[in-house]
Amino acid sequence: MTDPVKELLDTLDLEPLEKNLFRGLSPQVGWQRVFGGQVIGQALVAVRRTVEDRAAHSLHGYFMRPGDPSVPIIYEVDRIRDGRSFTTRRVVAIQHGKAIFSMSASFHNNEDSLDHQFTMPDVPMPEDLASEAELRDMFIDKMPESARRYWERARPIEMRPVDLTHFVSDKILDPIQNVWFKATSPLPDDVAIHECVLAYASDMTLLDTSLFAHGRSFFNRDLQLASLDHAMWFHRPFRADEWLLYHQDSPSTSGARGFNRGSVYTRDGVLVASVTQEGLIRVIQKEKQGH
Repeated sequence: MTDPVKELLDTLDLEPLEKNLFRGLSPQVGWQRVFGGQVIGQALVAVRRTVEDRAAHSLHGYFMRPGDPSVPIIYEVDRIRDGRSFTTRRVVAIQHGKAIFSMSASFHNNEDSLDHQFTMPDVPMPEDLASEAELRDMFIDKMPESARRYWERARPIEMRPVDLTHFVSDKILDPIQNVWFKATSPLPDDVAIHECVLAYASDMTLLDTSLFAHGRSFFNRDLQLASLDHAMWFHRPFRADEWLLYHQDSPSTSGARGFNRGSVYTRDGVLVASVTQEGLIRVIQKEKQGH
């Protein structure tokens, strides 16, 4: 069986074409468009290939067109600035001659400074929660076909939701969710790889948080969902192959857009990253009878 983590690392390992120019491929998993987290992760890899000895501290990206998984994605990096403390890069992802995603990223020398953080929510530890295999056994027969295909496929990131209500009912809930996650096998000791894997995983559940307040889920067929933008800040060192808590909330949904925030903590309660995202949430109106 193919190791899904190795497949993820292969997907993130871009092919250099020319200075500042890279090519990425998409795994063929039957989706109509490229997963947004893959594009974020590959874009971060592209800019990271042009930066030495500095960790990423923030990225800000915009999705402009759906990615086509059947053709390569070209990443063109602009080396905007190399300063004494900060390095700034911009990258554009291109398919069929058009931009599908753009991102700015900043890198910073590690400095001693003031230090504070929010406290991690009091939630059960991942060992006290059902594994993905156990979740599949419990709910696979009750899922719609699209959800069943998603859960049956081996994936590089294991997710353990703290509360399962959203997955088994259409109950209206507070737009807050807590999910433990990590890579399913060990990753190399390379800070850049852990940053890019976290960037990949950060897009997996965030937009879904907006749907809690409406009794909906990612698998409802009457919804058109897509990430519109994505921003991340890396605060402290971490490993993406150790359990991380993704605390997410959605302060607002309106105008066919849902706004979401995420905080990523280690199991020891250290805040290592923050995420924000706005996504398209469009209700597909059924055609009226007789029209």
